[in-house]
Amino acid sequence: MSKKLFVGGLSWDTTDASLNQAFESFGEITEAKVITDRETGRSRGFGFVTFTDSDAAMNAISEMDGTSIDGRSVKVNEAQDRGRSGGGGGRSGGGRW
Repeated sequence: MSKKLFVGGLSWDTTDASLNQAFESFGEITEAKVITDRETGRSRGFGFVTFTDSDAAMNAISEMDGTSIDGRSVKVNEAQDRGRSGGGGGRSGGGRW
């Protein structure tokens, strides 16, 4: 089963390719993505790496958390699924309809 990792504290210079390269020694990666600002295209300082194997991902967390990528110390942990919040602008509070 695949597992997605969150990688925080990335350098502005880190690219999808260099992020992939930093983690590829731990196992097969299906995606390595640096998140960028929509308006400027500049890195937002974090990204995600998805491994095909959860054991490889867990090994990557233990080996890479606190290490340096492109000159910056990074934080690596399991990505949390944000899911979709209800949203949609419903009414709140009491009151008669």
